[in-house]
This record gives sequence, C-alpha cells and structure tokens, in this order.
Amino acid sequence: MSTSTARARSRALTATIGAALGVGALITAFPFFWMLLTSVKPQRESIDFPPSILPQEPTFEWYVRLFTELDFARYLGNTVIVVLFGFVGLLLMAMAGYAFAKFDFRGRRWMFFLVLATMMIPVQVTMIPTYLILNGMKLTNTLLGIALPTLVTGFSIFLFRQFMSTIPTEMLEAARIDGAGEFRIFFRIVLPMSGPILAVQVVLTFIGGWNSFLWPLIIASDQKLYTLSVGLALLNQQLAVNPSLQMAAASVMVVPILVVFVVFQRYVIQGFALSGLK
Repeated sequence: MSTSTARARSRALTATIGAALGVGALITAFPFFWMLLTSVKPQRESIDFPPSILPQEPTFEWYVRLFTELDFARYLGNTVIVVLFGFVGLLLMAMAGYAFAKFDFRGRRWMFFLVLATMMIPVQVTMIPTYLILNGMKLTNTLLGIALPTLVTGFSIFLFRQFMSTIPTEMLEAARIDGAGEFRIFFRIVLPMSGPILAVQVVLTFIGGWNSFLWPLIIASDQKLYTLSVGLALLNQQLAVNPSLQMAAASVMVVPILVVFVVFQRYVIQGFALSGLK
C-alpha cells in the first residue's frame, strides 16, 4: 500500500511540475507569438484598444514593404556577409584551440594566458584603438572593417582548447604513424569528434554576427552598410506609429536565430559539458 501511495504521489508531483513548467513556457513564449501575430495585422488592428490577439485580416504587406521600400534586403545581405566572416573565424579558432590542446611548443602557456587575458578586457575599451587601426588600414566604412574585429575571440579559443584536450592523443599518434598529415588529422579526425563544441560555437557565432549593432553603427557612416539590427533601430526612429511594420522587422531579426538554435540544440548541452568522446 505504501509503495502504490508513493508512486501516486510521485506521479502527482511530476504532473504538477510539468503543468507549472508548461505555464511558464507559455508565459515566456507569449511575447514571441504576439510579435509574429502583430506582424501580419493591418495597421488599424495593431493600434486598436483593447488589442486583439489574433489578426482579423492577416496580411504579409509589411514583410513585402520591408524588402521593397525600406532597403531591408541590403541590410539582410550585409548581415549574412558578417555572419559568413564569423564562420571563417570559427575555423581559425578551432585550429588555435587544437594547437593549444595537442601541441607542445615554446611559449604555449604564456600565449594561452594572453588569450585568456583578452577575456578580461571589455569590448568597449578596445573600440577606439580598433577603430584607429582600421582607419589606418583604410577599412572604415567597409563590410570587411565591420567583420574583422569579431573574427577571433579568446572565449571561443578557450572553449575549443578545453574540448579538444579530451580527445585521446593516442588516436592522433596512430594517425600520424599511418602517414596522415596534420591538416588531414584536423579535418578528418579532430573536427568530426568536436561536433558538440562546433555546434555551440556555430550558435554563438551566428547570434553574435546576426545581432551586431554597436560596432557597425560606429564603423559605417554609409547607410548601405548597415546590418539588420542597425536598420531596425533606424526604422523605429523613422516611423512613429506602425507597430505591424516594426514587429515584422523584429520577426526578421528573431526567427532565424530561433531556427538555428532549434537545429543545433541537441548538441549545445553536450558542447558546454565538454564531455569529449561519446
């Protein structure tokens, strides 16, 4: 009797926790759904009071207007280019992490200490020196100037190094004995085994490039070089009352990030746990 009672209490507790989590998830997700629903409302519905949750006459007019009248296609293209530059940096950071994890060379500890030291410096402190360097290289007001400062980060190198330290050195030595070169070992053995941390870095790199706001605003004086986040801020300044158009622009910003996270979510926990081999 006591066993069945304990099981009933356990099921009741599980159901209660599940219901509480479900309610919390709905509350958390409500602003997101409100944004999507408002983005397809006619303007008169978006400013009605009291507001309605579901659109009475759904329309995709505002998405079309973003890309035909408000230059958001250019902002989207600029943002994609910045993200692609970030993915090139992702490969470079993976190589650096592998070198720090598996190679023994003079000054390795001090160089890794310098990498960690960069994590202690706020980004805002380095903006003026970085701007002066890029200005001297004639890279201000260019997409390359926007993307270069975020190409490599100490935090990502640190994560790659920590993860790749768990890869068995014996496996790499066996590959070298079989005649594999270092690049082949890296691309055929190390990278496939580093899937979880790569997924984490893909998500972080994508979010960082997609949401880049302050640096593009500083380095670019030409509106044609703005990224999506800067274009969204500019839109909010230009239009006083059009919640539907503003929510459509916000949806363009948010939905791709959500899609990327959903695709890679099963790897994220593995990558942060730094578990190494499966």
